[in-house]
Amino acid sequence: MKDKTHRSNSVELRQAASTPSGDATVIVPVYNAGMDLEHCFEALARSTYRYFDVLVVDDGSSESIKPLVDRFGYRYLRIDGPGGPARARNRGAQQTESEFIVFVDADVCVHPNTIERIMQNFSGNQDLAAVIGTYDDAPADPGFLSQYRNMFHHFTHCKSAGQVTTFWSGCGAMRRDVFIKYGGFDEKRYRCPAIEDIELGTWITADGGRIVLDQTVQCKHLKRWSFSNMVKTDICQRGIPWIDLMLRSSKAVKVLNVTGSQRLSVGLVFTACALAVLAIWWPWAMIGTAVTLISVMLLNIELYRFFASRRGLWFATKSLLLHWLYFGCCGVSVIAGTVRFYASGRRDDRT
Repeated sequence: MKDKTHRSNSVELRQAASTPSGDATVIVPVYNAGMDLEHCFEALARSTYRYFDVLVVDDGSSESIKPLVDRFGYRYLRIDGPGGPARARNRGAQQTESEFIVFVDADVCVHPNTIERIMQNFSGNQDLAAVIGTYDDAPADPGFLSQYRNMFHHFTHCKSAGQVTTFWSGCGAMRRDVFIKYGGFDEKRYRCPAIEDIELGTWITADGGRIVLDQTVQCKHLKRWSFSNMVKTDICQRGIPWIDLMLRSSKAVKVLNVTGSQRLSVGLVFTACALAVLAIWWPWAMIGTAVTLISVMLLNIELYRFFASRRGLWFATKSLLLHWLYFGCCGVSVIAGTVRFYASGRRDDRT
């Protein structure tokens, strides 16, 4: 087995990654990643695990990516694009023979022990199909939206730690034979970033495959979130595709369980909005609005306590409105996704 020692010395890196042998291949899909990509590469170079190589798949970037890849000694594959990260990851998987494929987003910095923790999960667990991790609780961007968004993700993943029913390609690994068996990510359906990873995990777990979320497998998210991008992501890239998947596959309905508190929170937020509008003509309706929103707070008090413990009471208070907006986006997604599905008349063949 080749010794692939990833340190900061670019000469050693180039020598170590000259061939694609090793226990694992890290695939990084890239489309105009900017400075984030260098930080991503530097983090991989600091990994304590030694037996892996890195394959960077350039999805038709207009930026010059290859010189940076060469400096770190990683492998480089350019494809015509952009065709989306699902296709880029699939093309990368075709170029490796490693037993394990580790997917890392270009705007993510793995911790030094991230890949080591992933491989420890696979060690001695032949029935384990995949391992996923989580963003850490210290996002790189100091802006409130970015802090909120990534802390929310961290809380959600950590609360779900253990055996899960979905996959996450931001920082997750899968046995290559499992990935091939299920045809990889659905690149035809998902030409933009969406829930291609969630869907792949759904098919695997619905057939009895085992996926584990290890909350010690962590990475730092570098993305700077904006309000418009957040809403677009929640509705167009997450919510509507999620509803579409649920409606076209009975397997997904059985696997992708949404908690009762989440369903109730969505309904309560919409009720609060309706009562607030009614209060224009009947002021007493504002009492109902207040009671409804207090109910949402109580249903999600664990999250708000987490925010307060990590970032203070003011941060938690500001997060209330964004979290309620999230539930509003979920409700809009249900309506829009359902209308879109039945209007298209589409069905899936993996029912």
